[in-house]
Amino acid sequence: MSSIAVIGLGIMGLPMARNLLTAGHSVTGYNLTQDRIDALVAAGGRGAASIADAVADADIIITMVPDSPDVAAAVRGEDGVFANARRGALWIDASSIRPDVAKELTEEAIAGGLHAVDAPVSGGEQGAIDAALSIMVGGSDADFAAALPILEAVGKTVVHVGPAGAGQTVKAANQLIVAVNIQALAEAIIFLEAYGVDTDAALKVLGGGLAGSKVLDQKGQKMLDRDFAPGFRLALHNKDMGIITAAARQAGITIPLGAHVAQLVGSTVQQGDGGLDHSGLFKLTAAFAGRS
Repeated sequence: MSSIAVIGLGIMGLPMARNLLTAGHSVTGYNLTQDRIDALVAAGGRGAASIADAVADADIIITMVPDSPDVAAAVRGEDGVFANARRGALWIDASSIRPDVAKELTEEAIAGGLHAVDAPVSGGEQGAIDAALSIMVGGSDADFAAALPILEAVGKTVVHVGPAGAGQTVKAANQLIVAVNIQALAEAIIFLEAYGVDTDAALKVLGGGLAGSKVLDQKGQKMLDRDFAPGFRLALHNKDMGIITAAARQAGITIPLGAHVAQLVGSTVQQGDGGLDHSGLFKLTAAFAGRS
């Protein structure tokens, strides 16, 4: 069993930390807000007063924070991971950030005597709670092998997809597919409701055919109920769509549908709905259709 530090105890980080405790690991957590640290302590973990305190004795360090600047801030500087982790520790970044930033920070970590992988996750809050996340991992073969037992405690599908930064590239593609699916599902529900169809029955039969998807399974009922309590916030999906549109431009390729949906997601956030679940994209679709 390992001594693990988890930096970032948000919607995803806290349930992941709890699952690591369930697996028998020793877990120390740090978060910018004390209530999340208290929740980890109540589950049997230890709270830390700073990142430096959290990582000092850790074999494994997991960061799960919102964006590229947040990861950089957590690992760099006098109080950061790189300056305070012991040599030979393994850093797993489970955040969703830019692939180029992931590669750059991995190189810094290795130069400082750490091992490192980028391991963004998919599956939302429920996947984190159920330890059923899909995890795409970038890094060396040896570092992936070291991270695998830890990642298997929080995920169901863990795949090594290439060198440093590759995990973040695959995660960007994941977020593109999810966003387009959410938009298509929202439009389908508006269409069904306009014709007075039994939408519960409709989604059941659609889910059993080629139109079926995890998005339909997890987000369909939320749209029917107009319940957009956050499992994954629109503001974060907006950030992710920015990552993939910028990366596509850098690669010299076009993603026409993705670029359009990225604009819709951004518009929803600009209208003040960034704190909603990403299924809240339905609100904008309904507004366009003159429905609520």
